[in-house]
Amino acid sequence: MKQGWYDLAYIHFRYDPQEVQRLLPPGLSVDVFDGSAWVGLIPFSMRGIGVPHLPSVPYLGSFPEVNVRTYVIRDGIPGVWFCSLDINRIIPTLVARTTYQLPYCFGKAKHQLVGNELLTSVDRRWPRGEAHTRIRLSIGAEITNPSPLEVFLSARWGLYSYTQSKQIRYAPISHPRWKLQRAEIIALDDSLIEAAGFTKPVGAPHVMFAPGVPVRVGLPKTL
Repeated sequence: MKQGWYDLAYIHFRYDPQEVQRLLPPGLSVDVFDGSAWVGLIPFSMRGIGVPHLPSVPYLGSFPEVNVRTYVIRDGIPGVWFCSLDINRIIPTLVARTTYQLPYCFGKAKHQLVGNELLTSVDRRWPRGEAHTRIRLSIGAEITNPSPLEVFLSARWGLYSYTQSKQIRYAPISHPRWKLQRAEIIALDDSLIEAAGFTKPVGAPHVMFAPGVPVRVGLPKTL
């Protein structure tokens, strides 16, 4: 598939690797940096979903999304593990759950860039009960030389999922290099991370912003 990920924020919290590992399926290991696992709250605008070389899907192919994710590795290949993905389109929710086996959720969702502030909200309706997020952050200067941690949190070139038949699948992702910027939380009220099975995050998060990139997601393959 082709799609675009724009006005994206990286909000990451440190976690004990053992806590994250217990939420992963057999065959995947938590990927750590600086001795910690990292759980991300990632709001962005999904735009232009479609098949390469064909027009994008109108209306249903563009929507706000907030996902809760962590990072895993298998046979030396790192990737993203999605714990939940909240959007405001029911048909893409159902399609993603049945094709890519990803835990998409449906509800109210808004995401907008106003000047140098990013404003996001989610109120989940289906299928995982009540959960919400309210995010407001300010965007700062460009990160011209990303640190190893900032590369670890942003440079991910594949995603893992777990099928109903308990098999692990991997889909490659390709896109241009992220242009990262500093960012700072103004206000955060979130229960999506806890709804995904994690304990309430503690400590200040690591926060970044990226204007966005066009993306290609390859066909998932069973490993």
